[in-house]
Amino acid sequence: MKKSNKTVAIAAAGALLLIGGVTAAANAGTVPVASASVAAPAAVPEAVPAVDIQPVPETVVAQNRISVGASAAAVNAALAKCQADKLPFVTVALVDRFGTVQALLRGDNAAEHTIEAAQQKAYTAAAFGTPTSELAKRINGNGPSIADLPGTLFLAGGVPLKVNGVSVAGIGVGGAPDGMLDEACATAGAGAIAGTAK
Repeated sequence: MKKSNKTVAIAAAGALLLIGGVTAAANAGTVPVASASVAAPAAVPEAVPAVDIQPVPETVVAQNRISVGASAAAVNAALAKCQADKLPFVTVALVDRFGTVQALLRGDNAAEHTIEAAQQKAYTAAAFGTPTSELAKRINGNGPSIADLPGTLFLAGGVPLKVNGVSVAGIGVGGAPDGMLDEACATAGAGAIAGTAK
């Protein structure tokens, strides 16, 4: 080893010993006054305890949801109807009343935009509790309207799903050349879980 390399190695070893000694002194609580300015670690706050809320009508709202099995049956029935009508390029979505997707089925060759259209139609039907073909009739071209609400689509193809008359979900279809064709498929999907399928 060359002399200059030996000098560097010795200097590095000395630095490591010095750092190790300061660390050991700090851990032992004998930090020199000059090093005492290092901030102590902040105290960790205690965790907030969880509160167990009693499930009584005054504090907790019970909600109906369409089960995963029924959701799958609905989107399959809707797509089967579209396929029978020679419309395999649609997407079917079933969402809860808040717009969260429960089931989604994209048909063969369905374009990307059909996914969002199906979800938005399903959500619009669920949120308003009315088929989107009926809601579309309420839109006028003069100024702001319900059509400006985020995440909604006021085109035919969305059908609400109700439990005891209350909207709990929606099924929507997007991609057919006419919204009423979409709605016929959505209606078939709804019928599959309502017991009215033909």
